[in-house]
Amino acid sequence: MRASAIVLQLAAAVAIASAGAAVQAPVARGRATALFQPLIADPNEPQFFATYLWARSPRLASRLGSVGFGQTIGLVGGPDWQVAITAGVFSQFNMGSSTTDLLNTDYIVGIPVTYRHGTLATRLRLFHQSSHLGDEYMAHTHAQRVDLTFQAVDLLVAHQAPTWRAYGGGGYVFAHSPADLRPGVLHGGFEYRQARSWLRLGRSLGGRLVAGLDAKSIQDRQWQVGWSVVTGLELGDPLAVPGSGARWSVLLKGYTGPAPYGEFYRDHVSSLGVGVGFTP
Repeated sequence: MRASAIVLQLAAAVAIASAGAAVQAPVARGRATALFQPLIADPNEPQFFATYLWARSPRLASRLGSVGFGQTIGLVGGPDWQVAITAGVFSQFNMGSSTTDLLNTDYIVGIPVTYRHGTLATRLRLFHQSSHLGDEYMAHTHAQRVDLTFQAVDLLVAHQAPTWRAYGGGGYVFAHSPADLRPGVLHGGFEYRQARSWLRLGRSLGGRLVAGLDAKSIQDRQWQVGWSVVTGLELGDPLAVPGSGARWSVLLKGYTGPAPYGEFYRDHVSSLGVGVGFTP
């Protein structure tokens, strides 16, 4: 798959998300559009993004293109609770190959139930994930697919302040393949968003500094921790509450730990790169 095709897919997905956001019920300026906002540093959070990475790993390419298409859409809810559906597709490509080989794709679909009271927000999510090796990668390396698929439940509790959010919790995999996959996950992190825009592009677009740290400890890897850190600029309505409304981002991203890419989940990977994202 050519790099241009990746860009076109991301552009189409963002256009669809923008259209979907436009037909949702209107939200007053300054109010958050979701009770539990997406985690900016979690590499497995359903979002729209495209990232170029320089990576070190036993089997992955040294230059990766990583893209994600995903969103959480509310189904029913009230002022302090919501039941939604979430779905995401995450793919990694070998940017050093002449054919930009697809390496891995992860599919996630789930039902998150969120509740917010004051500065505390919780997200209980039941979800399914399945992972697949790319055909070109299998043909060129004769690799064999690991039948990685599982159902899991996770719970996060977050404390939201005006400019920062801290969250923590964990998950449990209750049905899975391979059969020896160990079920426990511990998860936590911290986010910061600048209170006011320091960059103004006209009257309707402002830029805030953002940063996030996400840590995920996995029982299957003897509780090794995957550390993900991001920082950069978030572009959106300058009068909106930080983290609310439609917004673009340009982020530096770093990661080290068990690979967050399904078929390579028992490898160790370190990466550094830059990416763009969109939150409808």
